[in-house]
Amino acid sequence: MAYAVIAHYFCEPADEATVRAALLKVREQTRAEPANLAYEVHAEADKPGSFVLYERYADRAGFDAHKAAEHFDELIVKTVWPLLTERRVTFAEVL
Repeated sequence: MAYAVIAHYFCEPADEATVRAALLKVREQTRAEPANLAYEVHAEADKPGSFVLYERYADRAGFDAHKAAEHFDELIVKTVWPLLTERRVTFAEVL
């Protein structure tokens, strides 16, 4: 069963360009992962510093492999997360 992740990331407007650039880089690398089915980055209209990510993987193991990837650590854990003021994540099985 496919596995989806919906993440809401919030940062200060001053950090928006850095977060956006890192998210777009991780999108490119994640889409090349064998189990990735979709990785979309959205900037919320009229809310500076607010992003919504939609990710879909073949299964939970595919998502776990994504979290173990070097680009996840470098771009998300070390670059994006320290700049966030809030982060909300929903995990779901795709029906």
